[in-house]
Amino acid sequence: MRLTTKGRYAVTAMLDLAIHNDQGPISLADISGRQGISLSYLEQLFARLRKRGLVLSTRGPGGGYTLSRPPSELAIADVISAVDEKVDTTRCGGTVDCQNNERCLTHDLWSDLSRQIYDFLANITLGDVMKRNGVQEVAARQDRAMGGQPVSISRASVAPVSAASESVE
Repeated sequence: MRLTTKGRYAVTAMLDLAIHNDQGPISLADISGRQGISLSYLEQLFARLRKRGLVLSTRGPGGGYTLSRPPSELAIADVISAVDEKVDTTRCGGTVDCQNNERCLTHDLWSDLSRQIYDFLANITLGDVMKRNGVQEVAARQDRAMGGQPVSISRASVAPVSAASESVE
């Protein structure tokens, strides 16, 4: 599967933003410090996330980013797609020219797997991931390491997820 650092970092940064979303705009420097992702890389990712309408930016002192929707309405697949990442397990990248410019023997198998992975990620939201105990423990540890108070992820900030998530192009 070709999910690169770009997709993983975008999901990580968006999850960090979701966890701290009730604190007002969050600076990329704060996310960078907690997650160990370079500030310049985050700036590139958040430009794409903002362009796709997943985050809102606030300029000036106290500025930063907030989620455009509740975490329970932001699917992981939306985040990955927003940074132009593809979930693709085929050798040819979906162009169907895997072997001597023609379809390979296992193209449909890998294409089906890619679709299953995408569907899986389309049905998991940032809110779903926030509910996981391991995520809450890590977030608290990161906040302590940054000299802040550990965040408390309330069930109110993680609304129930609907049966179907919106799909991404």
